[in-house]
Amino acid sequence: MSEKPPEGKRPESKGPEGKRVVRVAAAQITPVLDRPGGTLDKVLNTVADAAAKGVRFLVFPETFVPYYPYFSFIDPPYKIGAAHLRLYDEAVVVPGPVTQAMTAVARRHAMVIVLGVNERDGGSLYNTQLIFDADGSLALKRRKITPTYHERMIWGQGDGSGLRAVDTAVGRVGALACWEHYNPLARYALMADGEEIHASQFPGSMVGKIFHDQIEAAIRHHAAESGCFVVNATGWLTDEQRASIAPDEAHRMAISGGCHTAIISPEGQHVVPPLTQGEGLLIADCDMALVMKRKRMMDSIGHYARPELLSLHIDDRPAKAVVRTHPAALSDQEISDADDSIGRNREDDHRVAILRHQAG
Repeated sequence: MSEKPPEGKRPESKGPEGKRVVRVAAAQITPVLDRPGGTLDKVLNTVADAAAKGVRFLVFPETFVPYYPYFSFIDPPYKIGAAHLRLYDEAVVVPGPVTQAMTAVARRHAMVIVLGVNERDGGSLYNTQLIFDADGSLALKRRKITPTYHERMIWGQGDGSGLRAVDTAVGRVGALACWEHYNPLARYALMADGEEIHASQFPGSMVGKIFHDQIEAAIRHHAAESGCFVVNATGWLTDEQRASIAPDEAHRMAISGGCHTAIISPEGQHVVPPLTQGEGLLIADCDMALVMKRKRMMDSIGHYARPELLSLHIDDRPAKAVVRTHPAALSDQEISDADDSIGRNREDDHRVAILRHQAG
């Protein structure tokens, strides 16, 4: 199933000039659709396989655990109730058994792992990206801010609290899912937060060649614009799985092709040839000195930026359905959060008033 690792360099080794080299991988594998817990078992086996090849950073496809909801792209809304409820039953609770297993395997292999899951929180599901550091800690949990098209029948919306990069054992890591890469402001948020390695996740096995082409364009552009490595993973479906999801053969083209598992340099080039068919583990050694080499020429948030003309405002507060303002019902931390919120709202109101005055 897996490709051989590149020859000649050790993972996260020091090259002849003392350069830091990180061995990264992207997994293009099939989910297990017919056995609860089966996909997690496959993830754990893939981590062990990657570790044996010296991988220090590993990315899995979008919402890979327990599986991407392909059914929602094939069936009309009135038919998906049973499949949707099954996804609820198998979805990941954070923290919970799945995160405990991932914490243990990340620590055991000293590996940074980016896993896409269907997260269940209360009565809602979310498209969630989990970044586990090499010590097993959960460095980041973020949710896709806007589910795409059919996905809006399945998942709720994320908030801005996850639009950031985090420090890990292999460098500063950021992540986005699928068409979030078409949101330039979301991408800029990660650029501004100094990501060095970007984890990109797409479902794969959808829409055919056009999806493959769009993925490649999006991730190569982000790598060059951000000046970072991009490690992209797409999922793969077998013919048998496609038939089980779409019994009508005429519908199977909608869940075919569209795979482009790839590793891109900060200059927007493929480090190794992409994986577009079948299962495999794409592995490459990344010379982290290329990040600064690219930024010396084009730093989107530094010498090539014009913040006095163009800037980004992010509300990075976790979204809450209820904000309590009665002091008797608040803890000290809640009072502090409420004061911050009120202060921000007043600043925004003041700014709007000034703009209106100037416009008048």
